[in-house]
Amino acid sequence: MGAERKIRVLIVDDSAIVRKMLTEALASEPDLEVVGTAPDPYVARDKIVKLRPDVLTLDIEMPRMDGLTFLRKLMEFRPMPVIVISSLAQASSQIALEALQCGAVEVLAKPSNAYSVRELGQDLADKVRAAANARVSAVQPKSSVQPPIAPLALAGASRSSVIAIGASTGGTEALREVLEALPANMPGILVVQHIPAVFSTAFANRLDALCRLRVKEAADGDRLEPGLALIAPGNFHMTLCKAGGEYRVSVQDGPRVCYQRPSVDVLFESVAQTAKSDAIGAILTGMGSDGAQGMLKMKRAGARTVAQDEASCVVFGMPREAILAGAVDRVLPLHRVAAELTALSAATGR
Repeated sequence: MGAERKIRVLIVDDSAIVRKMLTEALASEPDLEVVGTAPDPYVARDKIVKLRPDVLTLDIEMPRMDGLTFLRKLMEFRPMPVIVISSLAQASSQIALEALQCGAVEVLAKPSNAYSVRELGQDLADKVRAAANARVSAVQPKSSVQPPIAPLALAGASRSSVIAIGASTGGTEALREVLEALPANMPGILVVQHIPAVFSTAFANRLDALCRLRVKEAADGDRLEPGLALIAPGNFHMTLCKAGGEYRVSVQDGPRVCYQRPSVDVLFESVAQTAKSDAIGAILTGMGSDGAQGMLKMKRAGARTVAQDEASCVVFGMPREAILAGAVDRVLPLHRVAAELTALSAATGR
């Protein structure tokens, strides 16, 4: 987006109150403009053609056509950046994650009376900016996606090795692709994905159902062990510590770092201090600079580091900043990251 042109936003929600809240939340942002609102997908379809928005915010539960159906049609015929706005219910969380699989670039909890317009404004504005910079294309049918040539295998995981992965915009699907390809006996894995608190449990459960690894949302004091991936809970920082010869995680509140909680930098810095040269770090698609300085500390401590390349990123912000900081050993397309992590694991912590 050029600095002289505002990012144009269309808000789609059947609730007039929510449409008003979202509009007001963006009103004070000088680089953003709400060009219209729509109460359902049919009105939205016409306004997309007429107003040509850069970003769409989309409710899931709407009359006449649900948001997920509309999203599938939109991504097939007119791909564009979409932020899904979902309620806090467990069923809605599952649908919101399905929307990310269908091509939405971000997910945001639907505002409530307890969610002030000021609090909503910063979160929504940041997601709109990230979405406007996202690389969006038509989602390929699953049948057209080629499977790996052969399942990855690892002779045996070292208990002294740790893999730390950070991601943001576009990261839920990038993480799925990486973790789904990894062998069941990988070293313990720690993941920070920028995601609202209400969705992180469903995200971890979805990965657990898809992966050979065991995946769970981290709880304070959890032990990290081979074959396990721990996902940082939304709105909490996760750090690595060592007690009695075992790796464990601490899940705590705290100030935002790089505007994020959980923060990739917070995780990476703790891994650099605790695991040192027994660690492997990977930074995937995302907006901003979170993770760059933490990854640099990991590399200086002797860890091996990997970044996703620009061509395969939805947003090349976080990997680019890590590369510019001199924190990255190898830059790879997403489809090669899992194999690289497996190869590095075979050579680390022996």
